[in-house]
Amino acid sequence: MPDETRFPWVGLLTLAGAIFVSVTSEFLPTGLLPDMARDLDVSLSTAGLLVTVFAGTVVIATTPLAALTRNVSRKALVVFVLLVIALANVLAAIAPSYELLVGARILGGLAHGLFWAVVAAYSAHLVPPHQLGRAVAITSGGGSAAFVLGVPVGTALGHVLSWRAAFLIIGGIVVVLALVVIKFLPAVQHKVPLRTGEIPIPARRDRSLPGVIIVCIVILLVLTAHNTFYTYIAPWLINVAGFPGDSVAFLLFLFGGAGAIGLVIAGFTTDRFPKRGFAIAVLALMAAITVLALFTESQIVVTAAFVVWGVTFGGIPAMMQTRMLHTASFRLRDLAAALQTTAFNIGIGGGALLGSLILDGFDLTALPLAAIALFAVGLVLSVSTDALRVARARRSML
Repeated sequence: MPDETRFPWVGLLTLAGAIFVSVTSEFLPTGLLPDMARDLDVSLSTAGLLVTVFAGTVVIATTPLAALTRNVSRKALVVFVLLVIALANVLAAIAPSYELLVGARILGGLAHGLFWAVVAAYSAHLVPPHQLGRAVAITSGGGSAAFVLGVPVGTALGHVLSWRAAFLIIGGIVVVLALVVIKFLPAVQHKVPLRTGEIPIPARRDRSLPGVIIVCIVILLVLTAHNTFYTYIAPWLINVAGFPGDSVAFLLFLFGGAGAIGLVIAGFTTDRFPKRGFAIAVLALMAAITVLALFTESQIVVTAAFVVWGVTFGGIPAMMQTRMLHTASFRLRDLAAALQTTAFNIGIGGGALLGSLILDGFDLTALPLAAIALFAVGLVLSVSTDALRVARARRSML
């Protein structure tokens, strides 16, 4: 059981570091798509499918891998998958063709899916329920740091050296973080022993499962909306907004820094105003993307709106993860973490795929419009299901 008298800073910061390198590996192609497409002699939309392939692998493999490894030490799994992620990055760096690069991304997707199936619930094993929002905000800081430092620095390295060198360097950093995990991450007891005479209840009969599924659908819609546009943000900034190519890394840095601010705000508001905070964040995000779409002639306005997008989206993943951990019963947490990972990656890969289809059928200017529409659907679903749940609770009290 978690120690309620001592907050596990070292363990949570170690998890944040592991998340940092994993998310950096996942999104590294985002800022390097033009370079990769040019070097591999493929179209921009084909290069973008590397994100879809990675996420699709996570979607297909996460739940089966989580089931197969449910009795394995959580800490041992974190170390193992980090080493596989490092290997996948090295293989990507030396891949001589697009097809072999796809194979490296598939290997990385297998490891990444299992990584999140374990890590998404790890903080809940380290802290009591009333500290969960704070713990998730800290570990989610690793993802924000990936956008602040990991992806922008990787993009800059890719432009200065080569995209292959960027993958190789990230692979080495992942190995270092695996060693940090071995040293500093506390082991946890993730299995719930049955009491004498207790009969295990199938997951499908768990009363928290419907709520878990609703949260997953909202995650899917929001992440699809975000990645429909964000996957192709580098070519959009260059070809639509008119920024020079060497400014993309700096803009991604601004976006990631803004996301870190959003995460801090979410850490203060998620436990106090979970529903209202999420709704306000999505509405502000939609407004920011609308400004991006309408004022492409002004780079100052585009930059400001891009920063607002970063702030508003920065706290959303932590909000959704905290809601998932509060929604799922203790026995359902590992399954909920796997389903959450699947939903996130359907959104990531589905967004990249949808963006690719939009690019083939229309052009870059259609991407923000599609993103706004999907964000609106996710927000309506979240607000309406919350309202329905409140109404049911009131009726049950009468």
